[in-house]
Amino acid sequence: MGLYPLFADLAGREVLVVGGGEVAARKIAALLRAGADVRLHTRDIAHPDIQAAVDEGRITCLHGEFDPAWLDAVWLVVAATDDQAFNAALAAEAGRRRRLINVVDDAALSTYQVPAVVDRSPLVVAISSAGAAPMLARRVRERLETLLDPATGALAALFARHRERIRAALPDLAVRRRWFERILDGRLDPVAADPEALETAFLGELDAAGTRGAVQGSVSAIAAVEPDLLTLRALRALNEADLILVGPDVPRDALEPARRDASRVDVASTDEAASLALRHAGDGERVVYLYVEGRGPGGSEAVEAACANAGVAFRRIPGVALKIS
Repeated sequence: MGLYPLFADLAGREVLVVGGGEVAARKIAALLRAGADVRLHTRDIAHPDIQAAVDEGRITCLHGEFDPAWLDAVWLVVAATDDQAFNAALAAEAGRRRRLINVVDDAALSTYQVPAVVDRSPLVVAISSAGAAPMLARRVRERLETLLDPATGALAALFARHRERIRAALPDLAVRRRWFERILDGRLDPVAADPEALETAFLGELDAAGTRGAVQGSVSAIAAVEPDLLTLRALRALNEADLILVGPDVPRDALEPARRDASRVDVASTDEAASLALRHAGDGERVVYLYVEGRGPGGSEAVEAACANAGVAFRRIPGVALKIS
């Protein structure tokens, strides 16, 4: 492991940024979001966002010639200039004073790297290639952006806020883990955009699980499409499924993105799909019913009705219907 991964609490702590252009503006924006006390030295503020932050008093400007003594008053240093000689001298001075420094686009001079970030606060995922391949880190970040639902951060905050209540309601670790999985599987997607409704639904799910002493599974219905037409929500459901019920005429390639170790059962009718879905969801499994829109009676309606009657969580995940000639 070339670098030691570390998340820094910079709230109220001083960070020195040297530079006034586009790159400096990006670094400053991230530092301000983290609550850092940003101190800036630059000969010329060339970016409007930096100027706005200075005008609003969110940044402290250090004037005159660069004074190495400024390093003694900060926790971290960011060098975002295109002056290589200055950057090298600053890195050497920071090293002598035992201050960690990031020299943008120069891994050799840096003593810490700024990773590519997927922000679902309070959940934050950081990806680094140790400066060897920044484009690779960005590509991994892009893929994680599609996998992590935007509501993940709000759910993480609820998990933290109600930690003790969750443990009290679900003292059995296996049941608690299963409940966590159920919540993260998209059970609360319909209300995810409304923080108050999300918390109400979250606590309702917790109280119901605590009353039952067990956690039910869930059923999702997805209309089969070409793999590259699947929605992100459908991809997540297929990758999290324990059991996939495959309806008549579903092409094999429609299953390509699905979780490899999920059980797969071909069903001849929606009644058979409903029966199997209820049985396995009752055992706590995550079930996906994959069917062809417009082919055969009922579509997913019979499965949805059976789940509603049994009180099993059901969601239909919309997509682009696959037309079979």
